[in-house]
Amino acid sequence: MDTVCLAKAARAVGALAAATALAGCASVARSPPANMPVSSTTPAGMGAPTDLIRPNSIILAFSGGGLRAAAFAHGVLEGLAAVKSGDKDLLDDVALINAVSGSALTAAHFGVFGREGLARFPERVLSPGFEDAMRTSLWSPANLARAIGGGVNGRENFSDVLDNRIFHGATFGDMYRRGRPGIRIQATDLYHRVPFPFIPAIFEVLCSDLSRYSVADAVAASMAVPVVFAPVVLRPYHDRCGPLPSFARDLRVQPESPRSVNAIARAISAYRDPKRERYVKLGDGGLTDNFAVSTLVLSRAIMETPYAPMTQRDAVTIRRLLVVVVDASRGPHGDWIGAEAGPGGFELAVSATDAAVDSAARGAADALGSILLDWQLAVIAYRCSLSPSEVARLGGPADWNCADVKFALANLAIEDLESPWRERVEPIATRLALEPREIEATIEGARRAVLAHPRLQAYLRDRVGP
Repeated sequence: MDTVCLAKAARAVGALAAATALAGCASVARSPPANMPVSSTTPAGMGAPTDLIRPNSIILAFSGGGLRAAAFAHGVLEGLAAVKSGDKDLLDDVALINAVSGSALTAAHFGVFGREGLARFPERVLSPGFEDAMRTSLWSPANLARAIGGGVNGRENFSDVLDNRIFHGATFGDMYRRGRPGIRIQATDLYHRVPFPFIPAIFEVLCSDLSRYSVADAVAASMAVPVVFAPVVLRPYHDRCGPLPSFARDLRVQPESPRSVNAIARAISAYRDPKRERYVKLGDGGLTDNFAVSTLVLSRAIMETPYAPMTQRDAVTIRRLLVVVVDASRGPHGDWIGAEAGPGGFELAVSATDAAVDSAARGAADALGSILLDWQLAVIAYRCSLSPSEVARLGGPADWNCADVKFALANLAIEDLESPWRERVEPIATRLALEPREIEATIEGARRAVLAHPRLQAYLRDRVGP
């Protein structure tokens, strides 16, 4: 071992010893819950917009991947805005955005500030980054002690920074008042190991008012990488509970149900049990679904209507639906496969975590194709079962074709970019600070990928009506 390695080892041993001593005095990281109980002023459905679907609609699923995911998702929105159809563009067709981890920044910013906020997103959100406000040194004994206590960075290092710099106190109620598109930010319930979407139905189970919850806190939860960040905490308000929402009333653990559905059923049951669940601890949404598709997939499995998660009006309205899975995750990297030894400690832990996360995400994304086909057929069957008076009541035309419905899936990934954009974007690290050239390349690569994507071109050709 050379002198440099000896010096590093000595510093590591010293830091670990100091951290161990400090840990004896350190308390577990605390993050007081900021969610509020339901009240007489809580709007129906938490104020969330419904009937989001138009005859031509796009659903976006944005993956995790730090600020490179945020930049890539922003490039996709810019690309859709650049594709014109008559007097509109494809950004007008976006009905729903599901987002996880880094891309939750982009989705939430678009939800709060709308189309007019697109132009300022790179300068105000991406360029400053967030690492200047964070504790980043792994050699600091105090940070090691904080890691042992539950998280190196707390609310003041990220959630408060997000709120002060970007969202300025915006709540889900503020976002919902803008209407379309619907925005679904997704975290992970660390105890029950299931996706946790910030949606009205889940907060209804918690007897909590999502309309008053901070958008910044939800984004922080979705991006809360364990150890780097302390978990974001929610509190169920059992003394304020009304009846369970309709989707949860018949949700039970059953041997014949998929394991993912049973896991959700156990979590929902625990949320309503004051003897079992006093707090919900949330971490990075990418841990359970790094492609942000589970809310859609599980909705199809849990909800009993043929059109779910659409409403009845949505099912009558829809004719062309395109689901776009945007994958900004980083592929295999590092040079340790070129040597017999390695990877070592930290790199080994990161590689093992990435393997687990990517495997689960690929499985969910691969299942989406068959789920979309089943969903399309179920919607057609439902539409064709309606009487003319029911069609009219739900807003359909008198001369409609009930079977004229087409659902399609498009995958848009960094690894599929054309040269030279792939080579420029792939090496960018998953972190919370990027160089200007990295931001520009990532946005432009995504924008060009949208413009050239064959499935998006096919959707554009196949759009119907105005």
